[in-house]
Amino acid sequence: MQLTNYKIILGITGGIAAYKSAYLARLLVKAGAEVRVVMTEAAVKFITPLTFESLTNREVAVEMFPEGRFVSARHIALAEWPDLIVVAPATADFIAQVANGLCSSLLSAVLCATKRKVIMAPAMNEGMYANPAVRRNISTLREFGYCLAEVGVGDMACGGFGPGRMAEPEEIFELVTKEFRSEGSLTGEKILVTAGPCREAIDPVRFISNRSSGKMGFAIASEAEKLGGEVTLITGPVSLPDPRGVRVVRVETTGQMADVVQEEFGFADYLIMAAAPADYKPKSVSSQKIKKTDGETSITLKPAVDILKTISSVRKESQVVVGFSLETENEVENSKKKLHDKKLDFIVVNNPTEEGAGFDCDTNRVVIISKSGETVELDKNKKEAIAKKIWGYILSHGRK
Repeated sequence: MQLTNYKIILGITGGIAAYKSAYLARLLVKAGAEVRVVMTEAAVKFITPLTFESLTNREVAVEMFPEGRFVSARHIALAEWPDLIVVAPATADFIAQVANGLCSSLLSAVLCATKRKVIMAPAMNEGMYANPAVRRNISTLREFGYCLAEVGVGDMACGGFGPGRMAEPEEIFELVTKEFRSEGSLTGEKILVTAGPCREAIDPVRFISNRSSGKMGFAIASEAEKLGGEVTLITGPVSLPDPRGVRVVRVETTGQMADVVQEEFGFADYLIMAAAPADYKPKSVSSQKIKKTDGETSITLKPAVDILKTISSVRKESQVVVGFSLETENEVENSKKKLHDKKLDFIVVNNPTEEGAGFDCDTNRVVIISKSGETVELDKNKKEAIAKKIWGYILSHGRK
């Protein structure tokens, strides 16, 4: 599984197995993950930060308050940054810290503050691993929802033999990939997403458009790629970088977007129409710039192509089609009508007049409506988080 677009913190504590963590870092980076390493002060006595900086091309964090640097709430920033945290090796002492909510190091403070999933790979002498207090702490972490890698059985660096060896890097890597998979993953599925505004020309220099930034559609495409989908993103004019791992087709007009959707739709398992195409376009386009005059002027408009209506008659029963609806009044009622008229499986509704929702902002607040009539409200959140929840809902309801 590719880990492109995933952000992972690799925590390393003070055990001889830390040398294996270099290979684990290499596996994660090679799979496309963005990796940041956080080490305890004991860990740097076993392996140098430079090793991990060379492997990840990122600075390694060790101290909570490094001298001569402004770091503010460093542990909070690190706690919120990743999609997943992996601690390998996790010593008996570190496991005890986390099980009891202690923040004796930068790494334990990060785990105390994070809301992300954590994988720990215990590593210790067989006697320490058998200690009742250690067994209790490991059980406590499992109760808290931590994923504990199974220890290996074998020779110890101290000369002992038994259970307590850190899991091999390949085994930990497999746990990471499993964590990003789900029963409703998109592996093997073809996903078509539209995003951004469209522009309808008035003359060579003027056009009709809207305030869509494309951020919601890009977040949906990026999340689909993270779930293993083969994603094509059709976008109008936006100033956003291409999502990693996503095929991007750039268009300008609603007609151009409609043409690409029709070309690609037959191969798609999911179509997510998150774009804001034009409802109307000028009836005629001047070949020359329209000169300014002192009097009033008018532009006659005609309906632009309705992309969802054009594909509703050719869609296959197995295809899942999701529309977006932007309404400023009677949002749910008006959107339910759209869902029915355009034969959608779901429609995602937002209101741009609400604070932190709609066009040209980093957050959104939406309502998901299914063809069964069920409605689910999602509280205001970053668009990336909203995209995850939208996909979670689609995948749990889409083909029932």
